[in-house]
Amino acid sequence: MLPNPNDLLPAMASALTQHLNQRQVSEPRFIGIRTGGVWVAQALLQALGREDALGILDVSFYRDDFTQNGLHPQVQPSELPFEIEGQHLVLIDDVLMSGRTIRAALNELFDYGRPASVTLVSLLDLNARELPIRPDVVGATLSLAANERVKLSGPTPLTLELQTLAN
Repeated sequence: MLPNPNDLLPAMASALTQHLNQRQVSEPRFIGIRTGGVWVAQALLQALGREDALGILDVSFYRDDFTQNGLHPQVQPSELPFEIEGQHLVLIDDVLMSGRTIRAALNELFDYGRPASVTLVSLLDLNARELPIRPDVVGATLSLAANERVKLSGPTPLTLELQTLAN
């Protein structure tokens, strides 16, 4: 049984606040990875009671499987309404699986400038990493069978759906 994202958000907001306070980050810049990460970021900002400008990353051109899988038909430009250079960033994604999306996001962010720090927030960690990338704040950690995936639907309400891949 998958958790309800709305039940995870208050604890995530609390953990993120604590994480940022420990690092003395008073003015973080929030960035969601399109599409599910943007939905989670919007819900997280609401849970935090913040109305910060939200940056949006579309990492399609930065993925290392771009040449294998081709371009997703709904690629949109990234929108970063603030400077990256020297900023403390909170990068938000919906599901962390292999870590490759986060690697792509970091590559893209560094093309815009050198942030002071990047805090990674993920709604779910599927414990299936191929790269040494771990979230600083996570809603829940799940272990799935090799043929299972989780899909986030949203933005309102946020819901998780278990999908089984065909063999």
